[in-house]
Amino acid sequence: MAAWRLRRAGAALAASSAVAVALAASSASASDPSAAALDAARQRVAQQGAAPPPRDAQLAALAGSTPAEPLDVLVVGGGATGCGAALDAATRGLRVGLVEREDFSSGTSSRSTKLIHGGVRYLEKAVFNLDYGQLKLVFHALKERKQVIENAPHLCHALPCMTPCFNWFEVVYYWFGLKFYDLVAGRRLLHLSRYYSVDESVELFPTLAKNGHDRSLRGTVVYYDGQMNDSRLNVGLACTAAVVGAAVLNYAEVVSLIKDDSGERIIGARICDTLSGKEFETFAKVVINAAGPFCDSVRKMANSNVVPMICPSSGVHIVLPDYYSPERMGLIVPKTKDGRVVFMLPWLGRTVAGTTDSSTAITMLPEPHEDEIQFILDAISDYLNVQVRRSDVLSAWSGIRPLAMDPSAKNTESISRDHVVFEDYPGLITITGGKWTTYRSMAEDAVNAAVRSGNLKPANGCVTTNAPISNYFLYLRSRNEGLGKRLAHGYPFLEAEVAYCARHEYCESAVDFVARRCRLAFLDTDAAGRALPRIVEILASEHKWDKTRKKVELQKGREFLETFKSSKNAQFSDGKHNGR
Repeated sequence: MAAWRLRRAGAALAASSAVAVALAASSASASDPSAAALDAARQRVAQQGAAPPPRDAQLAALAGSTPAEPLDVLVVGGGATGCGAALDAATRGLRVGLVEREDFSSGTSSRSTKLIHGGVRYLEKAVFNLDYGQLKLVFHALKERKQVIENAPHLCHALPCMTPCFNWFEVVYYWFGLKFYDLVAGRRLLHLSRYYSVDESVELFPTLAKNGHDRSLRGTVVYYDGQMNDSRLNVGLACTAAVVGAAVLNYAEVVSLIKDDSGERIIGARICDTLSGKEFETFAKVVINAAGPFCDSVRKMANSNVVPMICPSSGVHIVLPDYYSPERMGLIVPKTKDGRVVFMLPWLGRTVAGTTDSSTAITMLPEPHEDEIQFILDAISDYLNVQVRRSDVLSAWSGIRPLAMDPSAKNTESISRDHVVFEDYPGLITITGGKWTTYRSMAEDAVNAAVRSGNLKPANGCVTTNAPISNYFLYLRSRNEGLGKRLAHGYPFLEAEVAYCARHEYCESAVDFVARRCRLAFLDTDAAGRALPRIVEILASEHKWDKTRKKVELQKGREFLETFKSSKNAQFSDGKHNGR
């Protein structure tokens, strides 16, 4: 874990260096309002000790809006796209609010593959189907991939991914295909792909099997994509948006939309602060619906007869010990024996493996099914020389992908992997679909649509292409508060981080911390359970909870962790992978 601590310190240093370089390179001038706005945002984000306003101040800002003095934009949804939209609009000089009924990144945005990728599979489809639309998706995603990594180097990095080849045709096929991927990336290339021999491949990825299942390894092709800490990046977006002027509020549920006197336009929302139970109204010239899988529910508040546009898909991932994959090399198999994609990636000192793609119901806390976990274990065992055991699964989770059908499209049978922006009720802009990699451009498109809908007057254009996401942990100090101990054996998370997140990152519950601030629930469910009592004690001290609230928080935390199917709370059905 010492190496992990050093990497975290190095990442923090990289983040501060990136901000310093950004400031030095700034060329703002009076004749260029966008450059001036970007420079101002960079300075506010880079200011040492800068922290978002307290939650009470954010609530007051939202409740203080009136029909006569509304916000310019109210964003509904605190995932990646919603927080990205709040940051985008705030840096354009607009008055912005954002509400999220749970915690920031509590849904899909915290349950991703952790990859920032251009889409190798989309490129393959573009070539073989002569599909220019798919090619545009890849170009666009590769552009955004580079920007995400540059804007948040403390949370994102390039990751080499190894593709095994079991005959010479596969060697040639993947080598040419991934070289084309490099070519499409152009100047946004992370690193060049290359072929490695069998011996070189096994040296780089020691658990990769040379032989098995009537086949022999012929080498591998390694290419590069990006990797991130998804919910930490999402929380960073929310906090950065708050620092530059947006009023962001978690645990604030929209209970209804407000229409003007004629009933022809949305002019705000009635909101319930679920922590206090009190309701208030927030008025805005435009409402952006960025509720992810739940966006149809928001649309129905405006028009109960709208046609649903979300086709939810479940993606399951599991976390395994670090020895399953080397520290700085992932393994991606583009097509398994049943035609699916499977991968193993190093992530925060552990190995994340996945994934599945199946239809599902929309729910707040999706759970992985045992057959989905078994599928992943079976799939990766075909490519490894170590025994793959169900008892090794430290955590397993399911996320809901909000695949979207464009209501304005003539062919409603086509489900898009791209994002969709539209206004099917005046004053309500819906943005959905897409993927984590393109969150920034999705947010830009949503804000552009809001500007047109509300005839808004931003001070400048979009500047988020080069706007850094701050790392407030750079300024974390224990200050002799007796909070220097680790929360869980074998993990670097400190007690002081709980207090810091409660004070400066809108951490309002134990689940907020273990799932979205430190990621322990995703890394090791059992360790998260052991850390819960201490986390609740620290949060109770920060938020002045009584004994009843502490008991409730502990119970909610345990119920949440039960949805993460580690080996301890798994239901073994067929006895496979049970060896210890």
